[in-house]
Amino acid sequence: MSPSADRFPTATQTLRTRVVMGGIFAGALIALALSVVFSWSDGVAGGAGGGAGKLSPAAQEAFHSPPGSCLTWDNPDASDAHKVACTQPHLFEVTTLVDIGAQYPAGAPVPSLDQWQQIAQQKCTADVKPYLGHKLDPYGKLTTNLLRPTPSQWEDGDRQLRCGLQWAGPGGKLLPTTGPAKDQDQSLVFEPGTCLALLGKGVGDPIDCAKLHSYEIIATLDLKTQFKDGYPAQDNQKAWLDTECTKAAADYTGGADLDAKKLILTWDLREQESWDAGSTKVNCKVASALPDKSGLQAVTGSIKAAPAGPDGGQPQDGGPPADGGGGPNTATSAPASNSAPASSNSAPSSSSAAPSTKKSG
Repeated sequence: MSPSADRFPTATQTLRTRVVMGGIFAGALIALALSVVFSWSDGVAGGAGGGAGKLSPAAQEAFHSPPGSCLTWDNPDASDAHKVACTQPHLFEVTTLVDIGAQYPAGAPVPSLDQWQQIAQQKCTADVKPYLGHKLDPYGKLTTNLLRPTPSQWEDGDRQLRCGLQWAGPGGKLLPTTGPAKDQDQSLVFEPGTCLALLGKGVGDPIDCAKLHSYEIIATLDLKTQFKDGYPAQDNQKAWLDTECTKAAADYTGGADLDAKKLILTWDLREQESWDAGSTKVNCKVASALPDKSGLQAVTGSIKAAPAGPDGGQPQDGGPPADGGGGPNTATSAPASNSAPASSNSAPSSSSAAPSTKKSG
């Protein structure tokens, strides 16, 4: 690991995933370990194995970005981090500058990971609403984090932090957003056709649908198109989504029989806090429950119907070669995971609901 590793600490919020799919599972805790590295210039003393070095010019500029700056990178270790216009896809938007020199004067040891988490939660949440001009959705896609000094910068007395906003997927990977955060819809939704990885018995980050996955997103609906007079009770959301997601599933799959494929149809619900922050969109999605109803099992291939034939006729059979139609992969058990498994409560329903993720703080 490079000496500049762990520039981002573990995310300031532990995500509390509350998924209710007919009681399949609830209360899974996912701690996002988000550690990235900024690039080091060639010939740094100590190299990648340790010691103190100098950041490359691009990384220096990224680290010293003012509020309103957006940063991105392609390399897994963020060694190519650089500033981009916020109208372009990016992974981090700087919201405020914080100096912790009073708490950590010259000679103070570098905070532990737990201390960094506490600092981030204490310092990076209060200024989010003023920066956005509206509330941060506590169940939405955007979360706060901080950009902290490298060990060498810390030794030189640098105590300035950059708080920012990011979109962390359910498995912990940072996902790109486009546009300034204040203009973004905070609804925690994925584009139709997206598949989410399977982590243990739960949900991970977006993945190719040809690979083992949990959910496949089949539609995005806006609750506000139906409920124009204010926040709808979740029972009313369920009743409307039961009908609308069923229609969406028929359109997406070309009328496939989900029961025959051992798949269930489910959807998101929105909390009052999300509605108040302007998050009114939800996903409809399909998945497969384990026989013991303790969570989700692997599905291979997309359930999406193939395009219509050249004569404009009915869609072709959209089933993937692996199992003929997006059904569960019964020959392969779910991969092992360190994520907290979900607990079983009751039997699944073919039409059920999954509220989105809650961020503490």
